[in-house]
Amino acid sequence: MEYYSWILTFHVMSFMSWMAMLFYLPRLYVYHVEQKNKKDYTDVVKIQEFKIYKYIGMPAMWATIFSGAVMLYMNPYLLSAEAGGWMHAKLLFAFLLVIYSFSLEKYRKELAVDNFTKSGNFFRAYNEVPTILSLLIVGYVITKTFSILFTVITLALGAFIVYKVLKQTPKDAK
Repeated sequence: MEYYSWILTFHVMSFMSWMAMLFYLPRLYVYHVEQKNKKDYTDVVKIQEFKIYKYIGMPAMWATIFSGAVMLYMNPYLLSAEAGGWMHAKLLFAFLLVIYSFSLEKYRKELAVDNFTKSGNFFRAYNEVPTILSLLIVGYVITKTFSILFTVITLALGAFIVYKVLKQTPKDAK
């Protein structure tokens, strides 16, 4: 356990870097889709999308997963029934963030070859997903508890926000 705090520090920093990609990349997709007729602009955005995903997001995601696995190996109590289940909930929502990360690569590849059907509003709404998931993850970690009420309220609020974003008038229709 001598190095646990250092590994935790690395885990938090890599999580922050991963979240930066998860927050910013869908925003780039919004700009990309809404400026699709400006080739010079989208060519630059495509480079940004590639670099933030490949050079920041993916290394940070794998660093987060690796450091988290090492901490669980060092402290298996966190996965025991006596720990209260919060770690299981955290891992579930972290797994959903991993799936979300890979979905961003799917959309990036579509945008890279100008083969996309999603709107700017879709990506605005999709951009809310990591916020909702990270709120749940951080809530469990800080409180060291799993609360069904907190989970349901957070997911319901997130669903409402996504709904409202999707119902906005598209920028190009104004």
